[in-house]
Amino acid sequence: MPMDILDIAGIYGLLGACVAVVFLLWGIDRVDPNARGAWTFRPLLVPGVVLIWPLVLWRWWRISRGETLGKRHRPPRLAQDYLALALALAIPVLLVAALLARQNGPYERPAVMLEGPAAEQDKSAQ
Repeated sequence: MPMDILDIAGIYGLLGACVAVVFLLWGIDRVDPNARGAWTFRPLLVPGVVLIWPLVLWRWWRISRGETLGKRHRPPRLAQDYLALALALAIPVLLVAALLARQNGPYERPAVMLEGPAAEQDKSAQ
């Protein structure tokens, strides 16, 4: 019997839940030294770990081998300032362009009074 998307999503979620339990009980202390002894925030991480468990396993494996990931992430972090500026400029421009390009705005059509079905029946009965 072929597997459908819900079966695959269920298996993915079950694997993610298993990884979340193991990672949040034992692995997070090795990946992030600041998380040692901090048990109250770990339940908040469960949904994220369940969704991105392959990335969590990969990062846990890389850090356990002694590799540092800080230098690898430095160029994207430097580009975040430029991206934030570009988005801050692009969003208002796109909003204004969308408002100017719309065809059926509120001023092109006359207002229509809406009445419920009870009001129509009262008129027809009189």
